[in-house]
Amino acid sequence: MRKVTTLALLATGLVALGCGAGSTDDTTSSKADSSSEADAGGAKGDDKPKTAKIGQPARDGKFEFTVKSSKCGVAKIGTDMLGTKAQGQFCLVTVNVKNIGKESQMFDGSSQKAYAANGTEYSADGGAAIYANKNAETFLNDINPGNQVTGVVVFDIPKNVKLAKLELHDSPFSGGVTVSLA
Repeated sequence: MRKVTTLALLATGLVALGCGAGSTDDTTSSKADSSSEADAGGAKGDDKPKTAKIGQPARDGKFEFTVKSSKCGVAKIGTDMLGTKAQGQFCLVTVNVKNIGKESQMFDGSSQKAYAANGTEYSADGGAAIYANKNAETFLNDINPGNQVTGVVVFDIPKNVKLAKLELHDSPFSGGVTVSLA
């Protein structure tokens, strides 16, 4: 089962790199500047993006992210027959992703990052996310304009670590937007 998961993750990475190459977004320049103060990622007059909090929308490229919840301390995901155990602890981040662009965009949970208070970066665990999502919402999901999905992005972090923030990306090459978990 580990070989299949590893191959799936490798294929995911290669496809994500190919799909994100050359991706640009014309919608963020003027529309993000006129957005409300609650939208992270460029309220009018700000030189750098504002950090969003849980429940607040945050924009990066063609996606508007809203982190619904974050739950850490999970030891295992899935069933006894099909599941995976954390090396340390799983942190399950439920996020709503809406396509605010004018064409389809692929959402890939493995492009998302989490950070501890000391700045240590953690990558998403795509293999564990397969077990955490019933319909593979965070695994290479194409989202058409105006549509949205809600899914769980999974991070496997050490047991003694607490996540402080997320960096959410519309593609592997985007600048990302920060969402505070504190």
